[in-house]
Amino acid sequence: MKVVTTIDEVRQQVKSWRKNGATIGLVPTMGYLHEGHQSLMAAAKQDNQKVIVTIFVNPMQFGPKEDLASYPRDLERDKNACQQMGVDLIFCPSASEMYDANFNSYVNVNGLTDALCGKKRPGHFKGVCTVVTKLFNITQPDRAYFGQKDAQQLAVIQRMVSDLNIDIEIIGCPIVRESDGLAKSSRNSYLSQHERLAAICLYQSIECAQQMIQTGEKSVQTILTAMKNIINAQPLAKIDYIEFVDYATLTAVDRLNQDSLCALAVYIGKTRLIDNFIYHH
Repeated sequence: MKVVTTIDEVRQQVKSWRKNGATIGLVPTMGYLHEGHQSLMAAAKQDNQKVIVTIFVNPMQFGPKEDLASYPRDLERDKNACQQMGVDLIFCPSASEMYDANFNSYVNVNGLTDALCGKKRPGHFKGVCTVVTKLFNITQPDRAYFGQKDAQQLAVIQRMVSDLNIDIEIIGCPIVRESDGLAKSSRNSYLSQHERLAAICLYQSIECAQQMIQTGEKSVQTILTAMKNIINAQPLAKIDYIEFVDYATLTAVDRLNQDSLCALAVYIGKTRLIDNFIYHH
């Protein structure tokens, strides 16, 4: 496994792999890797001859009051996680390698970014789409792997790739959960013991919603009320949003008469956690 920090080194490596006819899978991450990331690497390894993992805490996708400075980083631990999964190349650039002083080009996907996290974190998806486009151009993969935990991000990237005719297959991989249901996330490391116990309310609300849907409930309002009651019963939890949206357009729905995404963001103490599930009509 090679670890490189410059765009030139990645390009040279990719060029020589391409010369030998190898297929390339890309797993873009912000590091502090966990089993969710490793499941993406496993999928990439299965589908491609070479796997690149990028580790870059992208300043452009953090808002001014968000956790850029405190976001967990541990490169040695990340290298071990990649080594275990048989990754071929890690690209961990500095911010100045990715954005020079005169950087001034951005990728915006409109519409899909109006709801959910896009509404709550203005500028976030502009930062995501710009950095992902750069990583696609630098690594030139055949396929790129993203977790469904960031369901809106996955939808936005799929739209961007389709709209801009980027010749990369985007593959979404299922959410990986802890034994009590909490979705694995680098930000879980912020949680105190009490907060960690409180955090299962996100998954409990999802289970409640899924049970209601199975028994035939179609009213989004009724389901949301039940979900909110579960989370509001937890004193450490504060809801940022819980919404049902049309899976194709990410616009709000009143009744479950179509494939829908239920997405939620909840603060546990100061830590913002997200989760979701997809309802197939």
